[in-house]
Amino acid sequence: MHMFFRNTVRGGRPLVLATLGLAIAGALAAPQQVHASAFQLKEDSAQAMGRAYAGSLTAGGDVSVVANGPAAMADLKGTYFEADITAINFGANFSGSAHDAFGNPISGNNGGNAGTTIPVPALFFETQVNDRWHVGASLSVPFGFKTDYNSDWVGRYNAIESKFESLDATFSASYSLTDNFSIGASAIAQHTTATLTNAVNFSAIGQQLGAAVGLPPAEVAALIPPGTDGYARVNGHSWDWGWQLGGYWKIDPKDRLGFNYRSKITHRLQGTADFTVPQTVSTLIGQLAQVAPAFGAASKAFQNTTGSALFTTPAVATASYWHQEDKFGFGADVSWTEWDVFKNLTVNFANPYQPASSQVFNWHNSWYASFGGEYYLTDKLTLRGGIGYDSTPTAAATRDVRVPDESRKLLSVGIGYKATEHFSINASYVHVFVNRAAINGAVSATEDVITGSSDDYGNLLAISGVYKF
Repeated sequence: MHMFFRNTVRGGRPLVLATLGLAIAGALAAPQQVHASAFQLKEDSAQAMGRAYAGSLTAGGDVSVVANGPAAMADLKGTYFEADITAINFGANFSGSAHDAFGNPISGNNGGNAGTTIPVPALFFETQVNDRWHVGASLSVPFGFKTDYNSDWVGRYNAIESKFESLDATFSASYSLTDNFSIGASAIAQHTTATLTNAVNFSAIGQQLGAAVGLPPAEVAALIPPGTDGYARVNGHSWDWGWQLGGYWKIDPKDRLGFNYRSKITHRLQGTADFTVPQTVSTLIGQLAQVAPAFGAASKAFQNTTGSALFTTPAVATASYWHQEDKFGFGADVSWTEWDVFKNLTVNFANPYQPASSQVFNWHNSWYASFGGEYYLTDKLTLRGGIGYDSTPTAAATRDVRVPDESRKLLSVGIGYKATEHFSINASYVHVFVNRAAINGAVSATEDVITGSSDDYGNLLAISGVYKF
């Protein structure tokens, strides 16, 4: 029996089938490339953002605790509605080079600025049922990202467009056990969507097919020359449930401490894959199928299909402290994210000619820490500021170019204005200083290798309105 494909993919998987498998895997796992500690987003509160999220659970007067720390709803006396919108401007500029599986350089530019500006909305509602009970609901986006490289860049076989978003509908309640201590819990319904596009290096695939039947490389190159690209677009989506639980302690009249634990949420993502295959490639596969009928399987590998994969959004634990004085307040936050749940991704396909495919990520847990405060200039005007540090869960050995994640520092400023007894507005700005991200030979499904680094940055602008009934 002939070996129809050269086994250059780990585990000896046929290259053509592995190309499809890993492409869909990338779409279903698009979260792997997002801007703040991988794809986690904290941007659901303009008020907290002005302090770099220090005191996010304990500073008071912020209805976003419905989604971030429900136990702290105990301090919201009455009924509130809050709407937030954050514009995230993220830049990613790659410099480096790429070569194919045979060591030949890949032509193309550096991709331009792969970043974009995306809006992140959030809505919160809270009401006090009685002296002990508070309930609330929210819509927020805890995970998300979008990037877009030039379609003819050197890394097009690794990535062109990536888009990922998780939308949470959160239903929360808090109960005051005493005047100074409350507990809170939430049920979370999470909808996750992902879209990924990339070019497919059919020149490399053609050489693999030709070598399997002894065709000279020059003859294959005449039919499928370098730069003969196809196109892959994949999508995935899922609904699933999670929960969170926390506590809120007023230590004394000036000091408050909050804790919150958000569960991981395991999704079975359902996805589709659509392929554009150059006519010359279809012709070659058809000719090879006549020589070796088993090559008929290759002609079915790049047909539109579906796939599914288990994927888990991580658990997050947060501790928050706040100290309050008459003219100012300050606090700190520390949070831990369980990124080590993302070790690998295995995709199963509906097409029987495509075996299950597995990709290794090996992320590790990450930390976020911040310190910030407020100064009350007048009874109506509040000034805010803060600093933060966010560690990456990725490592250079496995970092990907979809958006290279690295550790970052945050510097924030904000302002709050109490327009009336019932209505207040907040605005904040954050600049994100991102460490240079090394790409140490990221490999595409067709064994194309890209090496270099990415200089990234982030700018965030948020505004919110809070109405107390």
